[in-house]
Amino acid sequence: MAGFRIHGDSPIELRAIPHPAVTVAVEFGDHLFDIHGAAGRMRSESLAAGLAFSAFQVRAENVECVQIRLSPLAAHAVFGLPLVELRGSVIALDDLWGRDTSRLRERLHHARTWPERFALIDTELSVRLRSGRAVDPEVAWAWRRIVASRGRARVNDLAARTGWSRQRMWSRFGSQIGLTPKRAAMLVRFDQAVHRMVRGHTPARVAADCGYADQSHLHHDVRAFTGTTPTAAANEPWLAADDTAWPAHGGSA
Repeated sequence: MAGFRIHGDSPIELRAIPHPAVTVAVEFGDHLFDIHGAAGRMRSESLAAGLAFSAFQVRAENVECVQIRLSPLAAHAVFGLPLVELRGSVIALDDLWGRDTSRLRERLHHARTWPERFALIDTELSVRLRSGRAVDPEVAWAWRRIVASRGRARVNDLAARTGWSRQRMWSRFGSQIGLTPKRAAMLVRFDQAVHRMVRGHTPARVAADCGYADQSHLHHDVRAFTGTTPTAAANEPWLAADDTAWPAHGGSA
């Protein structure tokens, strides 16, 4: 979870790229995010982005916001729906939580400190998590295995280890997580690789260390998730400050 303000004389523009978590942003300063993506344009004070969204452009001005990244295991319960319904999408949080979103924004607006705001978010998420439906234990195990292996788990072995058929694993995992196990492993591996490049490692070294067949394979996956080259993706400001998901020069957090 991160809190941030973006102030300045003019709007800033950032490009969001996929991440192995469900991203939620709640703006409480009465300003809108202006989002341009494959699905067109959306303007909203709050948003939720599933695991498999296409890279999109965000324009923001004088924003005050709390941003949360949820494991898909938690997001399934928090949103009260299978994440397949978010696949490839960025939607307004109001469409998921209805009037509860505006009430949460109002409470965040009146809170005086970031710890108070984080506590409000914690309470909201905890209530929803307790009342929501958990993913299947087999799906949870498969996701955790993919993450722990940094995307290098043999996805064909996942079903066998759970006792499910391959068809059942692909169906249940895809519905509840929003991606097939193979695509989830690609996303987790991509995330590991591109963060290595942000830290200054060369694409050749990253490809070798992260389990890609070769540098061309890395290039293919980076372009699939970002629409750009490994070098360009490594310089994305959204990614470079990934703990907060915003560039260090963009405002005060």
